[in-house]
Amino acid sequence: MDLLDMGLLGAAGVAAGGVNAIAGGGSLISFPALLAVGCPNLTANVTNTVALWPGYVGGVAGYRAELAGRWGRATALSVTGVLGAVAGCVLLLLTPAGVFAALVPVLVALASLLLAAQPWLKRRLDAAQRLTGTGHRMMLHGGVLVGGAYGAYFGAGLGVMLLGLLGVFVHDHLQRLNAVRAVLSLVINTVALIAFALFGPVRWPAVAIMAVTSLVGGFFGARVARRLSPGVLRAVVVTFGLGVALTLALR
Repeated sequence: MDLLDMGLLGAAGVAAGGVNAIAGGGSLISFPALLAVGCPNLTANVTNTVALWPGYVGGVAGYRAELAGRWGRATALSVTGVLGAVAGCVLLLLTPAGVFAALVPVLVALASLLLAAQPWLKRRLDAAQRLTGTGHRMMLHGGVLVGGAYGAYFGAGLGVMLLGLLGVFVHDHLQRLNAVRAVLSLVINTVALIAFALFGPVRWPAVAIMAVTSLVGGFFGARVARRLSPGVLRAVVVTFGLGVALTLALR
């Protein structure tokens, strides 16, 4: 990599870590950056997962206060998330590179649309009525299981998906739900990190740059999330993501 590539990856790491903490969808910035410096689709995906992991650590650290009294819920859901993530890792590592390359535009578009739907999901979080009961808890865990598989397989938009699930099935304030979401994202990505570090085609020089910068972005992104309106940021990232999906589909 030359200095320009290193600068691009460093900036993408900061931006992705911050966006993941504030609005979700940071992989829509970092994944195309890895493609731009010459990584194949599958390599870019696993490298992106490993590189952004510190950003999730920073996000959880930034939400320490909101997690007080909610570690039990986060732990129970994390067990389900781990099971889903294991399944997603196995599926990705067994998927032929050509098949994954064909799926990438669809996955990027799906992640972009999930991010675009975030205002609607937030309104659901603010609604007075929530679904409750044993059946609904089973549906919540089922959703987290699917989310874990998706997060390990591709990951972009995972935070939005998890926040929507928590908002529909759990009674709590938005920021506290977002804190639990941060823990689940960290756990799911930790499983993927271990699997890909051991068995995936990771580009470690890129990881060395983006891991540090995503940690910085994740920590400070979580600190400002309470005060920053993510509307403009969301619009930019969604537009960018859909443009990337279209470009990948046409190339």
